[in-house]
Amino acid sequence: MIRRRAVLAAPLLFALGVSSGCAADRTAADDSDAWHDGRIFLATGNTTGVYYQLGGGYADIISRHLPGYEARAEPTRASGDNIPRVISGDMEIGFSSADTAADASAGRGAFQDRPQPVQALARIYSDYIQMVVRVDADIETMEDLSGKTVSTGSPSSGTDVISTRLLTAAGLDPERGIQRERLSLPDTVRRMRAGTVDAFFFSGGLPTPGIADLISSGAGEYAFLPIASLAESLTRAHGPVYTSGVLPKGAYGTPRDVPTITVPNLLLVSPEMPEKLAYDLTRLLFAHQTELATVHPEGRNFDRQNAANTDPLPLHPGAARFYRGG
Repeated sequence: MIRRRAVLAAPLLFALGVSSGCAADRTAADDSDAWHDGRIFLATGNTTGVYYQLGGGYADIISRHLPGYEARAEPTRASGDNIPRVISGDMEIGFSSADTAADASAGRGAFQDRPQPVQALARIYSDYIQMVVRVDADIETMEDLSGKTVSTGSPSSGTDVISTRLLTAAGLDPERGIQRERLSLPDTVRRMRAGTVDAFFFSGGLPTPGIADLISSGAGEYAFLPIASLAESLTRAHGPVYTSGVLPKGAYGTPRDVPTITVPNLLLVSPEMPEKLAYDLTRLLFAHQTELATVHPEGRNFDRQNAANTDPLPLHPGAARFYRGG
């Protein structure tokens, strides 16, 4: 069901103190012909994740520089929740990890026999799969998770998808081999501090605010588990959306770099979005990228050349026109 709000609250970034300024490039849309009554809702993720921060920044840019439109970032359960909400018209733009988006487009996994005709505006920054353990839980390998209480992310989130695949690749039954808890990141952090969760997965940019807060609040109490050795198994089972990477020690002030796995993120829209609007939204993403980078460092970690590489999802025709220079 399409959910429309009568009034949009001020975008998140106004509250964060980002100057609204004057709209020097307000040449994009015709105020009298705004799609969905000029309301653009961005489906993001947990409030302590990067999707939500960057979504708030992007919403602020849209509201200030796209005539006839106001935008707002909405917290959600992330990727698997965002895609059907975009297709239904409940949200206009959605953040998603590429693995969940690929499943949705093909009608497999959580979207079995329900392919979603979603299209992309851009490939943006990559998520790092962050496997965090309590040091006192004596977990040094994925196999040590057996019998432990593990948070695998919000239901239907990209974290939920990749944690299930990682546990399977490590030879653990995700439902019976561990005490599984499907918790949001804020709830996971609370439970880690309380000692009632031993470990958790999170797929997110660096640094993820909620994880940074946890690590800084308990020096020496938490550690990151290396998981890069599972990248080959994931690729064999699920295709080339995953790559090995390094979680740098500077991200959270940890003693050393940690080998891990990365997955790209995409900005998704419905094929029903007007071509001109999709073009303008893509244009604003790059015209004001320096502003996004002040909201979160991941805002600088994508570029126009690579952004068009959204395979296996098609680009929206408006986005494709932007990358062609049309």
